[in-house]
Amino acid sequence: MRTLRLLTSGLALSAASVAYANDDLTTQIANPAQWAIQTGDYANQRFSQLDQINAENVGDLQVAWTFSTGVLRGHEGSPLVVGDTMYVHTPFPNIVYALDLANEGKIKWKYEPKQDPDVIPVMCCDTVNRGVAYADGKIFLHQADTTVVALDANTGEVAWSVKNGDPAIGETNTATVMPVKDKVIVGISGGEFGVRGSVTAYNIADGSLAWRAYSMGPDSDILFDPENTTHLGQPVGADSGTNTWEGDQWMIGGGTTWGWYSYDPEADLIYYGSGNPSTWNPSQRPGDNRWSMTIFARDPDDGMAKWVYQMTPHDEWDYDGINEMILTDQDVDGAPRKLLTHFDRNGLGYTLDRLTGELITAEKYDPAVNWTSGVDMDPASPTYGRPAVLAQYSTEQNGEDVNSTGICPAALGSKDQQPASYSPETQLFYVPTNHVCMDYEPFRVSYTAGQPYVGATLAMYPAPDSHGGMGNFIAWDNIAGEIRWSIPEQFSVWSGALATAGDVVFYGTLEGYLKAVSAETGEELYRFKTPSGIIGNVMTYEHGGKQYIGILSGVGGWAGIGLAAGLTNPNDGLGAVGGYSALSDYTALGGQLTVFALPN
Repeated sequence: MRTLRLLTSGLALSAASVAYANDDLTTQIANPAQWAIQTGDYANQRFSQLDQINAENVGDLQVAWTFSTGVLRGHEGSPLVVGDTMYVHTPFPNIVYALDLANEGKIKWKYEPKQDPDVIPVMCCDTVNRGVAYADGKIFLHQADTTVVALDANTGEVAWSVKNGDPAIGETNTATVMPVKDKVIVGISGGEFGVRGSVTAYNIADGSLAWRAYSMGPDSDILFDPENTTHLGQPVGADSGTNTWEGDQWMIGGGTTWGWYSYDPEADLIYYGSGNPSTWNPSQRPGDNRWSMTIFARDPDDGMAKWVYQMTPHDEWDYDGINEMILTDQDVDGAPRKLLTHFDRNGLGYTLDRLTGELITAEKYDPAVNWTSGVDMDPASPTYGRPAVLAQYSTEQNGEDVNSTGICPAALGSKDQQPASYSPETQLFYVPTNHVCMDYEPFRVSYTAGQPYVGATLAMYPAPDSHGGMGNFIAWDNIAGEIRWSIPEQFSVWSGALATAGDVVFYGTLEGYLKAVSAETGEELYRFKTPSGIIGNVMTYEHGGKQYIGILSGVGGWAGIGLAAGLTNPNDGLGAVGGYSALSDYTALGGQLTVFALPN
């Protein structure tokens, strides 16, 4: 493990002076009283400088007010606060509320799109949405049916809308979007339906298409320059997006982009990850299946890729690479570096140089991970950067229709989309994790547009020889490359974390608890049970000189799909229904925003 030492207090503090970012959004992000972007800042650190609520007084938190969303499905993402207005979103049908914080939360406007309910069965793992975005006086919503709509932030009137995909062939959306400069960056869902993933940029002014970059396909489709786009420091060469696929399988190859996006204004690069290759039956798609399971660094102006890194070549376990990329400035071996840290579904925490794509570290952040013995870190090796797969846990070791057992992590990964946070004060990453293993049996499946294209049956269960629960909330020390402390949880921690300058870290649990813990030690300082399980992301803001903590509760998502959709067959929900069957003993459906504050 190379030595990492903090150099700066984080990207968010310096980004405001850089002209490359969207000027309006950058100004809003720089004001810690607001929560102007889902990720807290462009660096995805999810750190707040507010410290009115701190480790000494957080135990006195009280519920300040609540708001019912009127929707009973999984509530991911968080509200935004810009000025005196809070913007709250819901899962399908993707209602957006604008609440006037200066007038007791009065509803200023409500936008309720009319979507075809036929989109619901095409959504893989609940009808979640990870929130709206703000820039240039507009609120941006990417609906389940892939309609991208720009709303006037003051009135809710539609400024423009554009269709980004086609649900008839399995293309849907669950993700938020990211405004960068004069564009808004959007992704696509549908890897379980054999779509071909892409990232698209629309012009903020009128919604016109600026560029689209696919995850796999010809160089012109994936926006690669064969000689100047690199993988681990080497040019990718011509046809890299097709030559590791058999025939035209890449055309239905998955690699969807439903995760989080980050942006470095100084480097002028956006970062994101691609998801699983289609199908889940690896024997039907021999080869590395590039560029699924890949981190991309792209120019936001034209979409051209500067570098890529494929984490799980020829994925056999559905270890999507869509989790957030957290950007920090640190010292490596005595020299300053601009870094990217990514906690992948495959159970490995990666650190790369975000300018060059050089791989610096790749370590297991859950000790239960067993499908790999580790990543080859020798640049001179022909397998440099590849994980070594242990044959016992390969899902194609014995061909199709053979059940591989005891694989850790399960398909939902050691962490799914639930975002981690980073505190520049403690130099720790706070990571919500899944402590879940699986049995995995692939079977042959044929492709039909708009129909599930999975090809595997799964069973999930807690990791053996552990605390018996299905989750941990951990503090990750990227200097020592180890877990500093770990809090065991009965169920997966499916909530996004928030770190604050008050030395407090917040997260939610699937049973419905909002928890506050010491950023230094992990000691629990506060808990409150909200009306439903929490899969949303904790946020904070200040209004009228008072700091507030906000969280959406409403059980669902992949882990809670059984409750959200009323499923009882253990194999449904791609194996999650059986794995999380006990969740119904602790919580029920809901859709509520709960806001906390200290007493007057």
